[in-house]
Amino acid sequence: MKDKKSVGLIEVDEKMGKETYARPMGVIGAIIPVTNGEATPVVKSLMALKTRNAVIIAPHPRARKTNWAVTEEIRKTIKKMGYPEDLVQAVEPEMVSIETSGEIFKQVDFILATGGTPMVRQAYSSGNPAIGVGTGNVVSIIDETADLAKAADMIVRSKTFDNATSCSTENNLIVIESIYDKFMEEMAKQGGYLIKEDTEDKAKMLKALWPESPKNHDLNRAIVAQPIEKIAEVAGVEIPEGTRMIMVEENGGYGNEYPFTGEKLSPVSGVRKAKDFDDALEKTNKILDYQGKGHSAGIHTQMKERVDRMGAEVPVCKICWNLPQSLSNSGSWTCGFPISMTLGCGTWGHNSISWNATYKDLLNFNYVCREIPSFQPTDEELFDDAEVKAKVDA
Repeated sequence: MKDKKSVGLIEVDEKMGKETYARPMGVIGAIIPVTNGEATPVVKSLMALKTRNAVIIAPHPRARKTNWAVTEEIRKTIKKMGYPEDLVQAVEPEMVSIETSGEIFKQVDFILATGGTPMVRQAYSSGNPAIGVGTGNVVSIIDETADLAKAADMIVRSKTFDNATSCSTENNLIVIESIYDKFMEEMAKQGGYLIKEDTEDKAKMLKALWPESPKNHDLNRAIVAQPIEKIAEVAGVEIPEGTRMIMVEENGGYGNEYPFTGEKLSPVSGVRKAKDFDDALEKTNKILDYQGKGHSAGIHTQMKERVDRMGAEVPVCKICWNLPQSLSNSGSWTCGFPISMTLGCGTWGHNSISWNATYKDLLNFNYVCREIPSFQPTDEELFDDAEVKAKVDA
């Protein structure tokens, strides 16, 4: 946002005789998820202030104290700079509830909703305009041309950041089978521990993450955002010292009966083999059909044509090529995605935007046009000679 113009006349198109003016929307309702309850209030507040809007921050109930503490720091900073601190407000911790958020939705001018699907749907049905996000369940492909050591380092750093609470973390790894064993060796060097298919440890991990499976696929809240040692303890699984994440082989099907194909909100990833790149693409799409469609995917490869195929064939709005997914999807100093905590998933994810929401999405635009020389094309430019002759003859 730095050095970007967001007030008044922001663009002049002399050729088309058009001028664009940026105008604030008013009061923004900002929904904050528990999974990144410390960063999202800061980013959304900056977006609102950049665009001369006020913002009311409504957190997930489990993030209410964090949200209040962060918002108080934001307000102190605004006041110290000589501006009204009430430009940024938060719901008091004791008032945080679904009902309170619903009332905010009804009263604000615009809603910027980051969080679980039920909350986003509530925002959409409020009667006020809203931008929401979809469910994340990132699939990353590792092919036979990848720098395996570098890919392993990136994936482990990404998967362990904030104990994998990011919606952008690698939940599923698809590895070309010819390099599978070698890649697992590289992952082990970075602290990745593999649990094999059809083992007692896999059954224990499944029970720890989804206690009611297959009856339902609700994640065990006791493992969300927990260190891998705590998760292993809950599961009753022994892991080597220095383990940073767990990979669980899932070479079966997809969906509720195979929950490792879904989002885990913990430093646990599903991993499966693919015969070749075509097979990897097919498996990627099947996982996304179950969960995460529209959000993002990744690939570690040296073959640009494979990246092109992913861009053309995989139903997601963001693809990271040789990057750590959760450290790139929301923007970073080493990739071009704009920094944001609200990642649009397009119509694939039942969203209205396909991009990372930025300050521009909190602006109304006034367009002014003046008369310019006509640029209407001639009949000869529009039609071939036969059509023009027929028209003239008629």
